[in-house]
Amino acid sequence: MTMNFLNPVTTQTWTNGRHLVRCVKVIQETWDTRTFCFMAEQPVMFFFKPGQFVTLELEIDGEQVMRSYTISSSPSVPYSFSITVKRMPGGVVSNWLHDNLKVNDELAVHGPVGNFNIIDHAADKVLMLSGGVGITPLMSMVRWLFDTNAAVDLQFVHSSRTPRDIIFHRELEHIFSRIPEFKLHIVCERSDELGEAWAGFRGYLSQAMLELMAPDFMDREIFCCGPTPYMHAVKRLLESNGFDMSRYHEESFGATPLDVQEEVIEHVEQAEAEAEELDAADLISVEFSSTGKSVRIQPGETVHTAAAKLGLHIPKACGMGICGTCRVPLTSGEVEMEHNGGITDEDVAEGYILSCCSKPKGNVVVEY
Repeated sequence: MTMNFLNPVTTQTWTNGRHLVRCVKVIQETWDTRTFCFMAEQPVMFFFKPGQFVTLELEIDGEQVMRSYTISSSPSVPYSFSITVKRMPGGVVSNWLHDNLKVNDELAVHGPVGNFNIIDHAADKVLMLSGGVGITPLMSMVRWLFDTNAAVDLQFVHSSRTPRDIIFHRELEHIFSRIPEFKLHIVCERSDELGEAWAGFRGYLSQAMLELMAPDFMDREIFCCGPTPYMHAVKRLLESNGFDMSRYHEESFGATPLDVQEEVIEHVEQAEAEAEELDAADLISVEFSSTGKSVRIQPGETVHTAAAKLGLHIPKACGMGICGTCRVPLTSGEVEMEHNGGITDEDVAEGYILSCCSKPKGNVVVEY
């Protein structure tokens, strides 16, 4: 790398959208977890909020696949970013990444996006709770706090299946050994069965454990990420103690919640019932200016649905306004957009919408 690469005149800043990147390093973190590091061919400052995620655009067995992963690196190291992926049994994308993605491979990423971050919810006293590979967004936050010499009282509690499954173990010990205000606690669910020595907490995180680790947990801003059952257990524990849940933040990307699925089904059934009574005059026009195509849709249908009816493929990964993959410019008209952090205020101000969760209020024109 030459100094010309870092010329501030030519260096671009990362913004939400589609970007081509190249894998520059693969790190084996544990026996089943790897970190993949990326850079752009032309210099890009990868600024993001610690805790946010990107969506990878991949081709697997001839089909386009989109999958979102939290950024595990810190924006304090700005010329690259990393994701940390655990190989999952039956996981199409995680296994493909482990088996196929290597140094110098190129791919497209969308993002960064996400409301789960430590910039928007800064506090003097913080408690971070992670389970398994859910440590990745919290690791980005920890690295940021460490690199920026943040004056934060931090209690970090990580739950792992066994000692050999602890992701970032050596780095965590290094960081937390250097700052007196940072305290690290690791819980291993199982250790005896592998014959591994473990002197720390054992079993599942409980209130008794939490009170020993962070007796003032009720006074802290809490960030949580892990498997769904883990996060449910943490929320039940906090709610039973009367914790102010406005100070609880969890990584929301994952499987579609059951209540959302039920709501979607209810909306579909309602739409089918109303469709029979709908007059043609009530239909809304959605025009896609780049392709010159247009379609009339029912009130309540999304821009993404309109595109699909025309055979236009707007990439999407989550369908719930989380990943930000389906971002498109709205050039005319208004929409009602109910997203879950997949688009920034700056993007909205510039006229972008997420097609998967944007319902036209009247006739609209979209640039696609």
